[in-house]
Amino acid sequence: MMEKGVAVAQSPQQLALRDVENYMDPESGQDDSADIEKIEKVYRKLDLRIIPAFWILYFLCSAIRSNVGLAQTMNQKQKHSLSQELHLTPHEVSTGLALFYVCYVIFDLPSNLIMTRLSPRVWMSRIVTCVGIIGACMAAMRAAWSFYLLRLLLGIVIAGMWPGMAYYLTLFYPPSRTGKRIGQYFTAAQVSAAVVGLVSAGFQKMDGLGGLVGFQWMFLLYGLVGVLVGISLLWWLPDRPLPPGQHRENTGLFKWLPQSPPALRGEDARIHYIDLTRVYHRPRWTLNDLGRVFIDWRVWPLLLMYFGVVGVGIGVQNYATVIIQATNSKLTSIELSLLSAPIWICDLIAILLVTPISDRFHHHRALFFSIPVCIQIAGLLLTTYGGNESNPWPRYGGLLMVGFGLGPTVPITMTWTNEIFQPRHGEVGVAAASALVSGWGNLGSILTTYALFTGWEADSKPGRKQYRKSTLVMVGILCLSILSSIIMTVLLRFVGNGSRAKQISSSSSTCEGEGVIMDGAARRELQQRGFGRLWWRRR
Repeated sequence: MMEKGVAVAQSPQQLALRDVENYMDPESGQDDSADIEKIEKVYRKLDLRIIPAFWILYFLCSAIRSNVGLAQTMNQKQKHSLSQELHLTPHEVSTGLALFYVCYVIFDLPSNLIMTRLSPRVWMSRIVTCVGIIGACMAAMRAAWSFYLLRLLLGIVIAGMWPGMAYYLTLFYPPSRTGKRIGQYFTAAQVSAAVVGLVSAGFQKMDGLGGLVGFQWMFLLYGLVGVLVGISLLWWLPDRPLPPGQHRENTGLFKWLPQSPPALRGEDARIHYIDLTRVYHRPRWTLNDLGRVFIDWRVWPLLLMYFGVVGVGIGVQNYATVIIQATNSKLTSIELSLLSAPIWICDLIAILLVTPISDRFHHHRALFFSIPVCIQIAGLLLTTYGGNESNPWPRYGGLLMVGFGLGPTVPITMTWTNEIFQPRHGEVGVAAASALVSGWGNLGSILTTYALFTGWEADSKPGRKQYRKSTLVMVGILCLSILSSIIMTVLLRFVGNGSRAKQISSSSSTCEGEGVIMDGAARRELQQRGFGRLWWRRR
């Protein structure tokens, strides 16, 4: 394990590597159950440091990104909705919504690759701060051109946030453990959609205060809070972990930024190093490494899975109040805002129920993905064909089903991406593949925001069949998602995911030709946890 020219005295890093080897040696006499207890304790400590920060930043960024949907129906009676104030046609609103996702598609990958070369903590802080600034500026929109410009800028600055969060988790957790964590902070989007819908009723009461209409107060206040949270992340989020005995030295502009306390210290840091050694010794990726990710066929079924579910999710998020209004034209703008909230409460419940179980049975991701997608399809069909003019509520019930089905699908897709690409391609594999899946998969969002609902003139005419074709298109792309997950499962079964020996620790990353050591997490990922070690089974 020692290179030529290195002193015989063992460094803390070499001692930790020796512990890795002892951990893997079945004759070393280590108590595996005791080790796992310590490991679980370390990951719980990381949860307390990382997940609350991610939850809050994602809550605010989701609110700022999706407020436009609510602004379309706020204070309509006073002629102070977004469309009325800016004199926008339905097609112009759809165009502005879609422009955001165009930038998302283009800039997601570059942003994530930059994050791998710079400090992930600083890059995440930059994203959230800029989102807050652009969000606050949206209060000053006065015409279609400013709406277009700010939506473009918002898409540019927020690009890389969602895949960057998935990549960031793999610096601290094994890929098979990221599904629950992604689900936990993804609930922020659902709470945001529900809370923003409820709070928008209060913003509508502020209409005219200080010369601003209701939606302008909404954009301004959320934006200012976003700036404060973005700056606070410089102290809150930990930087990438370092091997025992190494210290971080910041140079250039980074030396002027505040230092963040390390995520773990002492024995906790050593245990984490032993369990997840692979993330501590990363080779500097090259364009050839990036090219191998692009030509890996495994990325494309994942991208199509994401295309369908995120397209439906964003379509419902942006047009929830518009769809509800189509089912019952007698509802007021405040009632529409309030009725949009339960959709996302159902979404949240499904995330909390399904994603932890999918981590425990991580060999069956496709099943945990496809069943919720089927629930979405059933909900969309009920929204399209259910109820009648005297009783439109079954159609609203269909939207609640869609919300429930949406919940776990996006986190599961991102987690499956981490699981497949970290063993095969290392850090650049996770960063690039998650960005490709998230970025290019958002072409589905462009479809549902630009071409469907108010963007489809022939389909938006009032009447019983209003938006019917749009919902059927969403059913179609969801069927594509299910088909892609089935194809991925079949191909992985027959082609495989490459050698598990690629899930390695530091030795193969730093010393070519030496023996490969699998870290503790890689060893455990070979088997599913099932329902073992849950609180009621540890008595």
